[in-house]
Amino acid sequence: MVRLTRALVGAMILFIGLMTIAPAQANSLVGTSPISGSSLVNAPSAVTITTQGVLIDGGNTVTVTDPKGLRVDDGTITVDGMSVIVGMQALKNSGIYKVSYSLLAENDAPLEGTFTFSFTAPAVISSPTAVATVSASAAPTASSGRGTSIFVLGLLFAAFFVLVFLILYARKLIRDH
Repeated sequence: MVRLTRALVGAMILFIGLMTIAPAQANSLVGTSPISGSSLVNAPSAVTITTQGVLIDGGNTVTVTDPKGLRVDDGTITVDGMSVIVGMQALKNSGIYKVSYSLLAENDAPLEGTFTFSFTAPAVISSPTAVATVSASAAPTASSGRGTSIFVLGLLFAAFFVLVFLILYARKLIRDH
């Protein structure tokens, strides 16, 4: 019986130890401007991509191509915390534009992907106008899951104490019989 109790206590300690290890936080896409799949009549002056993690300054790539496959971004990439902004040339052709990106966050795998937006060129080309960017307050913070984690840990500790109580109660019942 002592061996069984020790084995159960050891298993619970191992289980709790494994459950308290923080999971890996992979960087993910939060939003884009222009919004993926949107239809525009005013050409954007920049494309903004917002992620869940803070991006590093070097190594990020963002390319924007027109319906003919020609590059229409101006090559200037600015990293601002969780967002990367690439400047745009004046858009002249109507059709679907493709944005391809590879973004780097510290200690994380590259976040790669593509999205598209459509643009309808006006009869007369005007100067590009700015498109509203995704607000930084809309991005989830790194601590958004902290309350859930604390709740789960509390449940694990409660389950552990219930298990210990049941073991002690079972031992008492066995001794009494």
